[in-house]
Amino acid sequence: MSEENLSCSFCGLSKLQTKVLVAGQDAHICDQCIEQAFSILNHQKTNEDLAISSDISDLSPKKIKVFLDDYVVGQEYAKKIISVSVYNHYKRISHESSDIEIEKSNVILVGPTGTGKTLIAKTIAKMLDVPIAIVDATVLTEAGYVGEDVENILTRLLQASDYKIEKAEKGIIFIDEIDKISRKNDNPSITRDVSGEGVQQALLKLMEGSIVNVPPKGGRKHPDQNFIKLNTENILFIAGGAFAGIEKIISKRMNMNAVGFKNSKLKSSVSSDQIIEFIKPNDLKEFGLIPEILGRLPVISYLKDLNFDTLRRILVEPKNALTKQYVKLFKYDDIDIVFKSDALDFIVNKALEYKLGARGLRSICEAILVDYMFESPGSGIKKITIDKNYVDSKLSDTQFSSIKKAS
Repeated sequence: MSEENLSCSFCGLSKLQTKVLVAGQDAHICDQCIEQAFSILNHQKTNEDLAISSDISDLSPKKIKVFLDDYVVGQEYAKKIISVSVYNHYKRISHESSDIEIEKSNVILVGPTGTGKTLIAKTIAKMLDVPIAIVDATVLTEAGYVGEDVENILTRLLQASDYKIEKAEKGIIFIDEIDKISRKNDNPSITRDVSGEGVQQALLKLMEGSIVNVPPKGGRKHPDQNFIKLNTENILFIAGGAFAGIEKIISKRMNMNAVGFKNSKLKSSVSSDQIIEFIKPNDLKEFGLIPEILGRLPVISYLKDLNFDTLRRILVEPKNALTKQYVKLFKYDDIDIVFKSDALDFIVNKALEYKLGARGLRSICEAILVDYMFESPGSGIKKITIDKNYVDSKLSDTQFSSIKKAS
């Protein structure tokens, strides 16, 4: 085909009618179609940015907390703190100030496993429709050692935002198990603490806000890849950890272990599960977090151990409650499943006995229902009733019966 007979594969204009005709593999596109496509993409990006800003302008801490209440049961103090922090953070982004620089409100959540730290972060990201990266601090090491570099955290955020840099720069990063990278001891050593203090030092530049070279495919496996520059100034960091044993540090600071009438009165008024309410930055420092990283995580909140009432509500109340999930699953096979009240009470008591937290509820429910989920589809069964006797018989036959003996 001669060049005069070439035409745009999109609009059909011949080469003589266009200024430029770009050739591709078995196709061509003219300058007018290129400009139109650019205009559409630009308009779409503007609309996305406007949507984000308008959503944030309609927010308030109370609205955020109401949304959290639909998914997270209990932990009222933690939800209040996180609602205020998230609101202030995105208000700071949407109202850039030239005279007074407002610093980020990064958050650290302290609480036992299975109390809802990760769920809170996921729910916040769902509400704001922003990308979230959930990473485990235990796999991070200093650059040059076996493990993941801290920059890989940002790679996860880029992947969650489909590599849209503007979207990633307004995302949320949840760093779980941050207590596992605590400094091993206060004494200097000739050996490097590559997975403890070293990681904390490396996280500083990410949390404080700087332009970081991010490997798009992650790590050191692709040394020839081009790096993506990402500004972390508007990324909200939420760190979470169980900090097992920190209650002893708090008790020591409050002199609750000392002998005396005043201290005995204090001990009688503060139960073991309430001691976490008195947590201070100094307690985290003594646990092993360096002062610099505590300065980058200025907002500290706590999550309490889940009691019977809270676990019972978790089973039935949230929008994505476990019982609602199983009802939906069985409904897909036209089967109605009913959980008796005594069965739910028994499940909660077992979760408390095994000390598995909210995660334990799922494990127990799976163990109870696995036979029904295997046999019921296609069997003609239309209704299943779960009562206490059935739950008791299933748990006595499973691996859960040995958990208490092993602990």
